Amino acid sequence: MTKKRARITNPEPFLADESKSLSAVSHKKRSKPPKPHQLERKLVPSGMSSKILKEALSQQKEIQEEEEKQNPSNLVFSEEHGIKDDDYEEDDIDDFGGFSETQSQFGQLDFEDQINEEDEKLLEAFLSKENRPQRTLADVILEKIKEKDSQVSKGEQPMPRLDDSIIELYKGVGKLLNKYTFGKIPKAFKHIPALQLWEEVLYLTEPEKWSANAMYQATRIFASNMGVKKVERFYKLVLLPRVREDIRKNKRLHFALYQSLKKALYKPAAFNKGILFPLCESRTCNLREAVIVGSIIQKVSIPPLHSSVALMKLAEMEYYGTTSYFIKLLIEKKYALPYRVLDALVAHFMRFYEDSRIMPVIWHQSLLAFAQRYKNELTKEDKAYLNTLVERQRHKLVTPEILRELNNSRNRGEKDDLMSIYILLFFDM
Repeated sequence: MTKKRARITNPEPFLADESKSLSAVSHKKRSKPPKPHQLERKLVPSGMSSKILKEALSQQKEIQEEEEKQNPSNLVFSEEHGIKDDDYEEDDIDDFGGFSETQSQFGQLDFEDQINEEDEKLLEAFLSKENRPQRTLADVILEKIKEKDSQVSKGEQPMPRLDDSIIELYKGVGKLLNKYTFGKIPKAFKHIPALQLWEEVLYLTEPEKWSANAMYQATRIFASNMGVKKVERFYKLVLLPRVREDIRKNKRLHFALYQSLKKALYKPAAFNKGILFPLCESRTCNLREAVIVGSIIQKVSIPPLHSSVALMKLAEMEYYGTTSYFIKLLIEKKYALPYRVLDALVAHFMRFYEDSRIMPVIWHQSLLAFAQRYKNELTKEDKAYLNTLVERQRHKLVTPEILRELNNSRNRGEKDDLMSIYILLFFDM
């Protein structure tokens, strides 16, 4: 009985509600740190002090040996992106309680309601029929290996090689991440963002085999401790392929991977270049993928500058159906856009003036959202062009709304008619 009592460090949850299960209490302990007055109540018997001291010395020795292995002479750490343990304590990396399978099945939005079969079929006509495999981290590393071999054959100075101890260490880290569910992340993995050859080291951990929770933790670490260019490559070569593969297999996205995408927006420029643009440029992004990734854009606040850049790039990009969905979502954020971006969007829509294909509903909806939000910032010529466009590309429900918005608004640079304002105020009274 004495041993059982010693294991229960905080008996208050049992007294408050006897119906709670042991797993629920343990989860609560993991997610919330003990309060100061609770720590004071824990008394350590004098007979245990020597054992604790020995264990502490043993752990300290292991940490020192691990640090020596992680910093051989052929690996360079960057002082700018150096990792401190305090950063991880503040971000609670090691206190992660894990996402359960229940959350992955029922915790996120039900995207099925937003996916219409007719729209999906229309969008498929705009997708590429070519079988273009997506580049992954493995492809990049194999290219580097071939480049290294060619340098050796030409007598040039070869690329630096990883030490055998590093290879063994990170292969072991990869095995742990394959089965990771919650709790502490290996300390060696936290140092990857500061390594010069971080891509090669990351490849050793086999990211394609990580658990979904491990991918979430990796995204948290890299988004917080890497520069934009580095984390962009992680998003593009590791996170995006994993997300698309999970959607393809399960027709939905694991909750932990969904949260990974939300964390990825911590670096909006990297998110655009590593997730959004490659997804659209792949020419194979289907409606299901667009709705799931788009919900992240819809929920998370994005700085106006990055939204403007994203709209500019999407407008100039070759059109593949689901591009309209992302354009619509960014327009509906209602940011004040530069005239250059507005002109690019007008040019984007006018590209379909001669298109004989039936445009999907989402294309008409994106044009309507554009007219509703920016009608007073368009020139008279822009509105005339768009009027001729919708005469050719018509939708029985959406087109009349577009025309109403365009034809009942002032033009760019014009001021509101004072008389009309007075009339409106008079009738409101």
